[in-house]
Amino acid sequence: MDTKTAAPLESIPLDPRRWIAFAVVLAAGFMDLLDVTIVNVAVPSIQKDLGAAYSQIEWIIAAYVLSFAAVLITGGRLGDIFGRKRLFLTGMTGFTIASLVCGLAGSPAVLIGSRFAQGAMAGLMVPQILAIIRVTFPKSERAKAIAIYSGVGGSASAVGLALGGLLVQGNLFGLEWRPIFLVNVPVGVLALIATALVMRDSRAPHAPRLDIPGMALAVSSVLLLVYPLTEGRRLGWPAWTFVMMAAAAGLFAAFVGYERWRARTVGSPLIDLDLFRSRPFTIGLASWLLFWIGFGGFFLIWTLFMQAGLGWSPMRAGLTSVFFAVGAGIGAGTSVSVLAPRFGKWVLLAGGVVTALGFAVYGGMATHYESGFASWQMVLPLIVTGIGFGIVVAPTIDMLLGQIPDREAGAASGLLNTGQQLGMALGVALVGILFFTQLDHDSARGVQAVAAQTRTELTAAGMPAPAADEILASFRACVRDRSAEIDPSAVPASCKTSTPANQAVAHALTRAGQDANAVNFAHTFDRTLEWGIGLMALVCLGFLALPKNVRPAQHETDTSETELVEV
Repeated sequence: MDTKTAAPLESIPLDPRRWIAFAVVLAAGFMDLLDVTIVNVAVPSIQKDLGAAYSQIEWIIAAYVLSFAAVLITGGRLGDIFGRKRLFLTGMTGFTIASLVCGLAGSPAVLIGSRFAQGAMAGLMVPQILAIIRVTFPKSERAKAIAIYSGVGGSASAVGLALGGLLVQGNLFGLEWRPIFLVNVPVGVLALIATALVMRDSRAPHAPRLDIPGMALAVSSVLLLVYPLTEGRRLGWPAWTFVMMAAAAGLFAAFVGYERWRARTVGSPLIDLDLFRSRPFTIGLASWLLFWIGFGGFFLIWTLFMQAGLGWSPMRAGLTSVFFAVGAGIGAGTSVSVLAPRFGKWVLLAGGVVTALGFAVYGGMATHYESGFASWQMVLPLIVTGIGFGIVVAPTIDMLLGQIPDREAGAASGLLNTGQQLGMALGVALVGILFFTQLDHDSARGVQAVAAQTRTELTAAGMPAPAADEILASFRACVRDRSAEIDPSAVPASCKTSTPANQAVAHALTRAGQDANAVNFAHTFDRTLEWGIGLMALVCLGFLALPKNVRPAQHETDTSETELVEV
C-alpha cells in the first residue's frame, strides 16, 4: 500500500536524481517549444498535400501558440492542486497523442484541431517545469537551472526551423511533412517512462481554486482579437472584423473587472493583479510581449522570404536557419554565465540593440542582393540577430521574477510564459497583414528590376518590338496579380497563359518571373523588418525602465506555500 507524506521543502533531503529529472523535463519542454516554429518550413508541403488555403496555414501555425497561451496559467493552477508530476505526465501523454493525430491528419481542419489540442497539452505541461525546478533545486543551483531552461527554450524556436527543413526534405518513408509531428511520439513515450521513474511529485499545500469564468473571459478576448486579424485580409475586412476587435477590448476590460472582484470576494483569481503594482515587472512584461510579437513575425516572414521569395527548398531554408541557432546559443551562454550577473538590465538593453542591428543588416542585404541572396551571405545577419535573441531570452524571465516577492514568483512566471506564446500568435497575425499588404504595393518594383534584361532577351529570341511589348504587359499583370494574392503560392489567372513555342522566350519569362518575385519579397522583407526594428526600440525603452541594480533573481522557494509529496 502506498503512503503519502507531505513536508516543507527545507526538511526534505536533496533529490540525488534532480539533474536527471531536470534533463527529462528540459527535453520535453524543448520538444514542446520546438513545435511553435517547426511547421513554418513545412508550409508549402502541407499546403500542397492537404490542399489547404493560406488562411488555414496561418491557423495551423497560430492554433498551437494560441491554445498554449490560453491554458498556461490554468495549467499551473492544476499542478498546484493535483500535483506537478501528475500534470506533467498528463500533458505529455496528451501532447504525444495530439502529435500522432497531427501526423496522420488527412485534412486542414483535422490538422488545425489537433494543433489546438497539442498546444493545450503543452500548456498543461510547460508550467510544471519551472515549478519543478523551484521545488527540486536549492538556491545555489536554481538560477543555473532556470537560465539553462530559458536559453534552451528560446533556442528551440530557431532549431525548429532547421529540424523541420531536414525532416521535410528527407521525406522519411515517403511521409513528406508528417515526420515533423510523428517524431514527437517516440520522444514522448521515452519521456513519460523517464518521468515516472525519476521525478518527485509536489503540490501547493493550500491549493487555489480554479477560476473558470476568468479563463473563459481571457480566452474569448484573445480569440476575438486574433481571429479577425488572421481572417480579415482574406475576406476584405468586413465590418464584423472590426466589431470583433472592439468586443475583444470590452471583454478584456470585463476580465480585469472580474479578476478584481474575485480577488476581493472568492479569492484565487486567474491572474493576481497585485503583480502589476510592481512597475518594473509590468513594464518588463510588456517589453517581453513586444519582443515575442517581433520574433513571432520574424520567424514567419523569414521562412516566407527564403521559400516563397527565393524559391529555396525546405532543407536549404532549414540548414540556413542553423546560423541563427548558433548565434542564439552564443548569446544565451555568454548572457547567463558572464554578462547578466555583472551588468544586469544593461545586458537586456544590449540584446535588444543587437537584435535591431541584425534586422537592419539582414534587410539591407536582402535589398542589395535580391534574387542573388545566397545562404553563406546570410551567415552574418543571422548570427548577429541570433546573438541578440539569445542575450534577451536567456536571463529575462529570471530578472523579471526578481521584481516581485518570492511568494508571487509562480504566478509571475506563468504570466511571462503566457506573454511569450501570446506574443508569437499576435506576431504571426499582425506581420501577416503588414507583409502581404506591402508585397501587394511593391509589385511594380520587381517588374521594373527585370524589364530591361527581359526585353533584351526577347529581342535576342527574335521577337519584334510590338510582340515584346505585349508579352511584357502580360508579364506585368501576372506579377501584379501574384503579389496581390492572399496565398503566396497561388497562381492567378493572368499567369496561366500557354507556354510560348519559342523555348528562349519561355526561359526568359520563367527567369524573369522568379527574379521579379524575389525582388518583391526582398524589399517587402526589408520593410517588414523595419517594423521589427521599431518593436525592438520599444523593447529597449522598457528594459531601460528596470531598476539599475536588477540581477538574475535566484529566488528562494517560499516553503510556506510549497511542499513535496512523496509516494
